[in-house]
Amino acid sequence: TQRNTQFTEDVTTLKMMKTSQAVGVMALLRPLLLDVVPTIQQTAALALGRLASYNDELAEAVVKGDILPQLVCSLSEQNRFYKKAAAFVLRAVGKHSPQLAQAIVQCGALETLVICLEDFDPGVKEAAAWALGYIARHNSELSQAVVDAGAVPLLVLCIQEPEIALKRIAASTLSDISKHSPELAQTVVDAGAIAHLAQMILNPDAKLKRQVLSALSQIAKHSVDLAELVVEAEIFPVVLTCLKDSDEYVKKNGATLTREIAKHTPELSQLIVNAGGVAAVIDCIGSCRGTVRLPGIMMLGYVAAHSENLSMAVIVSKGIPPLCTCLIEENEDHIKAAAAWALGQVGRHTPEHARAVAVANVLPTLLSMYMDTHSSEDLQVKAKKALKNILQKCTYLPALEPLLHDAPPNILKHIVGQFSKVLPHDSKARRLFVTTGGLKKVQEIKAEPGSLLQEYINTINNCYPEEIVRYYSPGYSEILLERVENYHPVL
Repeated sequence: TQRNTQFTEDVTTLKMMKTSQAVGVMALLRPLLLDVVPTIQQTAALALGRLASYNDELAEAVVKGDILPQLVCSLSEQNRFYKKAAAFVLRAVGKHSPQLAQAIVQCGALETLVICLEDFDPGVKEAAAWALGYIARHNSELSQAVVDAGAVPLLVLCIQEPEIALKRIAASTLSDISKHSPELAQTVVDAGAIAHLAQMILNPDAKLKRQVLSALSQIAKHSVDLAELVVEAEIFPVVLTCLKDSDEYVKKNGATLTREIAKHTPELSQLIVNAGGVAAVIDCIGSCRGTVRLPGIMMLGYVAAHSENLSMAVIVSKGIPPLCTCLIEENEDHIKAAAAWALGQVGRHTPEHARAVAVANVLPTLLSMYMDTHSSEDLQVKAKKALKNILQKCTYLPALEPLLHDAPPNILKHIVGQFSKVLPHDSKARRLFVTTGGLKKVQEIKAEPGSLLQEYINTINNCYPEEIVRYYSPGYSEILLERVENYHPVL
């Protein structure tokens, strides 16, 4: 007992060591894995796991020290405590990089870990599933190796076990396997995972719900067929309750699942709309901040992009104000870029759609973000594209006129183009355009002769008497003054 206590105390000091010192300690720990006292074996394995978990340099030292084959060899022979400790070491090594995960595969650990998934003890199953998930998450090749080892059917059995912790880790590992390719996701589907995952959406455990929603999202994202299989598990409208959950990650993953389904086809988007999904996502965006909003913002953009009717569903559900709020409130450029993109998708269909976006006074905000040198390149691109999408359909002139004064030439041509379409057919608009200074501003624009912008300006000028156009042209007041000076009255 005294020996065990002393060894445990020594292990706690390992965390405070420098990397170079810790690497030397590993050589001392290795023989202890074969100690006659089981407790020392387990404690040595835990110490190795904690060291390997600390950074990739120490994890690499475990690989170079030929410790993995020793762990794998005894993994199938030892008691449950040692199995959990050994699986912990494999997880700690494999999490850092694909190369270290590959080293675990090459030493034959997958087959042993899969055998542990059938262990009587839930803790052993959990530790094995966790290690497999950390290997599978890196890339499709490693994920395929986990599949080939026969892990998926046993993981599906694990999510049916009563222990919540085991359910969580098994669902997380299924998510890590599914995310890389349609083929890997199909393997998970073929094992019957969707039905069991769908049943757990309303489980009261928030951490389990996070993993369940993530796994379903990773399956649905790849193709229309896989998305339809997820929908056929009757996840709507049940999944929409997750958007009101107190746990922000449950909210985010619930919104992500609806996004991954909505993006595929108008029919799937319509199904979500019919289930009340758009309104639920809009409420979700309004009730949270930061990256939690992102999947909901994108979901609205995907729905609106499909068709005029679906875009109108977003407008009618009052989706534009929260998107505008995200554009203004958020600090992260990638969230602003998503909001700009979504607004562009809403407004790009018809003049009615464009007007709905324009009256929210979002066009000046988009323009300033496009012109701001501090904006990220992605935000500038998305803001520019959204502006063009909306401007090319917008015939609501009061929203366009303020942009005449600040827009650069590449945006200005779209604004002037819209005036050239509306003014010839609207006498009231023509009058207003003069009184608000719009006509004067147009005369100040320097366009290349023969360019599209010059054609638009000519069309606008043709809407007015020649003397009115001359009056508002730059320099005309000087010409009048010169005529006054040169005028000799008849006495």
